[in-house]
Amino acid sequence: MERTLIILKPNAVQRALVGDILTRFEQRGLQIKGLKMLCISCELAERHYAEHKGKGFFKPLVKFITSGPSVLLVLEADSAIEIVRNMCGPTDPRKARPGTIRGDYGVHTQMNIIHASDSQEAAEREVSLFFRPEELVEYRQATAPWV
Repeated sequence: MERTLIILKPNAVQRALVGDILTRFEQRGLQIKGLKMLCISCELAERHYAEHKGKGFFKPLVKFITSGPSVLLVLEADSAIEIVRNMCGPTDPRKARPGTIRGDYGVHTQMNIIHASDSQEAAEREVSLFFRPEELVEYRQATAPWV
């Protein structure tokens, strides 16, 4: 089983897309292990996006992700990272196919609705940035054998 971090960015919250996007993940068979709404601080955003520091889009990215509340979740499934990344579509919504989250809801690369961890290492680091261990819930879904 693999875990991944998802951030439904401030524009997803403001556009009332949270429920629709959560439904997609649940219907696909991904299990929610952690869920919360948070106004991400500048310091936390800079730590999260540290690999992009010094790039031209870093400051606008931090400004955007801290501009309002975001919804954060930890999802778990076999191959969760690959499944979620495929569901999200490419970072540039103009290149995302219809049926993907960014293809259906995104227009601009910087305001692309959603963040999803891109590797196991990134997922572990990102989950630990945003969730304390006690905020993650261990349980077995009754539908697990059917997914």
